Amino acid sequence: MPPIARRSVIIGTMSVADLLPGRLGLARRLPGDASDLRGPVKGVIMLPRHLAWPGMREFDVSDDRIRRSMYGIVLTQGKRNDIARFVNAGLLSQDWPVIRESLEPRLRRRCERQFGLGGRGGDDVAATAARGAQEPAS
Repeated sequence: MPPIARRSVIIGTMSVADLLPGRLGLARRLPGDASDLRGPVKGVIMLPRHLAWPGMREFDVSDDRIRRSMYGIVLTQGKRNDIARFVNAGLLSQDWPVIRESLEPRLRRRCERQFGLGGRGGDDVAATAARGAQEPAS
């Protein structure tokens, strides 16, 4: 019998986590800093289909519990543009002590560094957002 030829593998095995849209590298998924978080402070947001199930896509930003739930979804599953578009820096700072407990540790640490959330409190992100809002438009 002739020797069995080895097959070349074009696509190796991948874990299910690698296939999920929210699992891009955190550095590529998160906006640069808190001043990039331009989400609304009031109103109803309809998340895109890749972030939420049909019928469960509308979130009232003025309702604290609903907003924190939406921020959790967007931070864990969203892409860079989703996070910048739907998350507001000031509200994230306000909600951070509650939201941080529901995030996986790696994402939590990265958000704290990237957005200046400073652990359990979020005072740094509000100052960064305020500075960005005060800068004159170029």
